[in-house]
Amino acid sequence: MHSFSSRPALLRRSAVAGLGIAALALAGCTGSPQPGPTGEPDPDATLRLGLVLEPDNLDIRHTSGAALEQILIDNVYEGLVTRTEENEIVPSLASEYEVSEDGLTYTFTLNEGVTFHGGGELTASDVVETYNQVRNDETLIGHDQLAHVVAVDAPDDRTVVLTLDQPDQNLLFALTGRAGLVFDEGDETDLKTAANGTGPFTLADWSQGDGITFTRNDEYWGEAAGVAAVEVSYIPDFTAGVNAALDGSLDVLTAVQADLAPQLDGQNGFTLTRGATTDKATLAFNNQAAPLDDVRVREALRLAIDHEALVEAVGAATTQYGPIPALDPGYEDLSDVAPFDPERAKELLAEAGQEDLELELTIPSFYGTTVSTFLVSAFNDIGVELKVDPVEFPTWLQDVYTNKDYQLSFVLHVEPRDFGNFANPDYYFGYDNAEVQELYAEATSTVDPDESAELLAQAARIVSEDHAADWLYTGETITAVGPGVQGFPVDSINSRIDLSAVTLATE
Repeated sequence: MHSFSSRPALLRRSAVAGLGIAALALAGCTGSPQPGPTGEPDPDATLRLGLVLEPDNLDIRHTSGAALEQILIDNVYEGLVTRTEENEIVPSLASEYEVSEDGLTYTFTLNEGVTFHGGGELTASDVVETYNQVRNDETLIGHDQLAHVVAVDAPDDRTVVLTLDQPDQNLLFALTGRAGLVFDEGDETDLKTAANGTGPFTLADWSQGDGITFTRNDEYWGEAAGVAAVEVSYIPDFTAGVNAALDGSLDVLTAVQADLAPQLDGQNGFTLTRGATTDKATLAFNNQAAPLDDVRVREALRLAIDHEALVEAVGAATTQYGPIPALDPGYEDLSDVAPFDPERAKELLAEAGQEDLELELTIPSFYGTTVSTFLVSAFNDIGVELKVDPVEFPTWLQDVYTNKDYQLSFVLHVEPRDFGNFANPDYYFGYDNAEVQELYAEATSTVDPDESAELLAQAARIVSEDHAADWLYTGETITAVGPGVQGFPVDSINSRIDLSAVTLATE
């Protein structure tokens, strides 16, 4: 039996304290120190935070996209476990948990005194009901992640037992995300416009097209949040975000576009941090649609891209040549698979009978033009004409993600440990390889994490050698932190921003 525990009151603070540096070192990037406070932290302060990607509703159970996870998990909603900036799994609503030696039984002990924002007390029954909903309702995000959970039981009010039909290496990590969030049994809150979680902040207001306001949860079971309120402003235009920071409207801005970062560094007391992420800048190929169903065409497009030059153009990134980023299990340097070779790219296109190829790239408009402009030029050099179609993100979700109506697409896949997308032929990539699916199944069903990582690496190499997509780079997050702000996370904030430990000195 493997046991894991943490002190309830200090759980989240002790888990995140002093991380950042290790993750940055792992990714080979550096971060500037955050500015010192101009006075003592003010517990009545309001933190003003600027973000780029806005959700179109608040229903974290049914709505895809990173925007909801980034701001709602750990702040408003919590699960039995959560993860740190460096993706380490730690207890949350559970004070401790045990995993049986055979990997088939997970036993969680709940913290005492946890209440939902609506006033209900957290009991094991809430967990059982929530997880059974996820297991049984295919429309709930996380349903597939609980596929191997065959029973969720509550021996008493403080104990939850999950029983599996086979070991699942991904289960605990899945429980740190949407699949593991716990909701109040029988609650009728309209999650599209309101929220009822257990986190250190309550949702005070949401104004679509403007922002979200959180207030400190004075009944929180753990350590109280460091600020009284957080006002989140959504500013999709990167220049407008910088201007808002410079005119005093924001205390923190993330993410800052690399070419605009010098405008903020050291200005008005702002300091820049660079954080490691699992942002996979993915050039998706529709593997099921001609001419991208020809591996020679896909390889040619990859060989046409000078990834080192693109990283320099982006300014906040590192190269990535396969589907697994450096922070995830199974990472391997796959730069040997698709080296920059435009002459070989031309030969491959000729072999495929595609010497006058025209393609369309569908890209969410908020990403700007750096990547698309680079790709237009790179493909032009091998005789491929690339038309760029910038669309609103909801349109991208409908046309590309849902309907698979595209040729090439670009999007940042920020979720960690999402290699399973390439083992799912129904995913919008349309990639179908039985060997990859078998290796992924073996990797997830083994109890040994090292063996699992080795199997993932094997599968990832096959995916890259099949040129199922191109991974243009791994993103870094540049954050501008204003004077008086302490404790703002540095790493992995593309997918999760835990604001509970942030403080702000106002004098």
